[in-house]
Amino acid sequence: MNALLPVLLVLSPLAPALISFALPARLAPWRNAANIGFALVKLALVVLLLQGVAGGAEYEWRAEFVPGLYLLLRVDALALLFVTLSTFLWLVTTVYAIAYFKDGPNLPRFFGFFNLCVMAATGIALSGSLITFFIFYELLTLSTWPLVVHKGDEKSMAAGRVYLGYTLAGSAALLLGIVWLESGTGPVKFDDATDLTAHSGDTLRLIFILMVGGLGAKAALIPLHGWLPQAMAAPAPVSALLHAVAVVKAGAFGIVRVIYDVYGIDIVAALGLGVPLAMLASATILYGSIRAVAQTDIKKRLAFSTVSQVSYIVLGASLVGPFAIIGGLVHLVHQGLMKITLFFGAGALAERLGITRIDQLDGVGRRMPITMAAFSVAALGMIGVPPVAGFVSKWYLGLGGLQSGEPWVIAVLAGSSLLNALYFLPLLYRAWLRPADALPSTDEMSADRPWMLILPAAVTAAAALGAGLLAGLSFSPLGWAILIGEDIYLP
Repeated sequence: MNALLPVLLVLSPLAPALISFALPARLAPWRNAANIGFALVKLALVVLLLQGVAGGAEYEWRAEFVPGLYLLLRVDALALLFVTLSTFLWLVTTVYAIAYFKDGPNLPRFFGFFNLCVMAATGIALSGSLITFFIFYELLTLSTWPLVVHKGDEKSMAAGRVYLGYTLAGSAALLLGIVWLESGTGPVKFDDATDLTAHSGDTLRLIFILMVGGLGAKAALIPLHGWLPQAMAAPAPVSALLHAVAVVKAGAFGIVRVIYDVYGIDIVAALGLGVPLAMLASATILYGSIRAVAQTDIKKRLAFSTVSQVSYIVLGASLVGPFAIIGGLVHLVHQGLMKITLFFGAGALAERLGITRIDQLDGVGRRMPITMAAFSVAALGMIGVPPVAGFVSKWYLGLGGLQSGEPWVIAVLAGSSLLNALYFLPLLYRAWLRPADALPSTDEMSADRPWMLILPAAVTAAAALGAGLLAGLSFSPLGWAILIGEDIYLP
């Protein structure tokens, strides 16, 4: 059973994917039920694995497909951090997407690739070796492209071409780095210390640049971020998936694996790789925030916010200190909860009121109070206002900067928080404090209230608030990140 559970977890989205592809549009209720049902099954499997790993159980499955080369799925605390986030957000995004699309065109295709994307993200999390990681990493690229171009118009197709250009180039760099590294080390497993002595220091630096550069294309590190704002041509559920659940998180997660499970913190420090990467992440944090301030389209502003916020994870990993890695890892969860809430809100605004620009937000908080309350909680969390989860991430990252002897990190975090306030507070001011003369009346809005479109944002906003309020508990995202930090620094 311990060998079977990782396979079941990875394959659990495959069944609803096949069902979605096979069922015609007239059987949409059955398709929707299958998608929600299997998402609940996967959530139950994750709970079972969380209990097992917390109790010291080990879960591993392997299958050799050529001599010396095999697929390896392995469940550890780091994998479960990513899997738990993606599984929970898969469920709420499925509910949201069903309400958002209603009876729109090409939904069998959408939900089919949507589930394949989740399967790929799960495989990335559970990969126990570099080659397994790369296989699922490529599956993620191929399964998300149809989602980016779902609308089929010229803008979506152009966004899809840009997305493939960046991600396939990144994959080529990553594959070159993997082949070059394993030519001297043999197959690299994440749970074993890799013997890197076959390569010189300069070679290891070049391989590190190739691998992190390849992963940085999905993580949207500058100058590899250009695909992300253009991908906002996709529907809101796809945007939520790209920004909070799958693509950018896969890149950031891969960088964490390279630093801690491929090279190891001692070698990263000895080669002088951590601080330059931390500076690149910091530049991305500030650049993304500055670009976000200038955007007038809501989704574009959120897109540049993602460019900034995901690099907090890379910053924490690259500082190679206990508090820093805890801050980076917990932000993987916190950013996902907050960002998906923001995109749920943006999608609801566009779907119910046709609002896509910031100057259209006047008074919308009084017309859509639940949606905008959830949006406000997430926005304040992104700024770093306590007690929302974003404050916890920034607190630990600041401590990590001081602990690692890099006090300039405090200035980066302070500057980023100020910029966050500059691009989020005007939205909240317009929504809650400006008059709403051009919007439908409260009675008109109440008469048509699609709860499946409203509740997902409320649930994820409550989770972001709860993750901050309950951060001191052992089962909180912070508690789990501390457990991972102890595994890394106190093996």
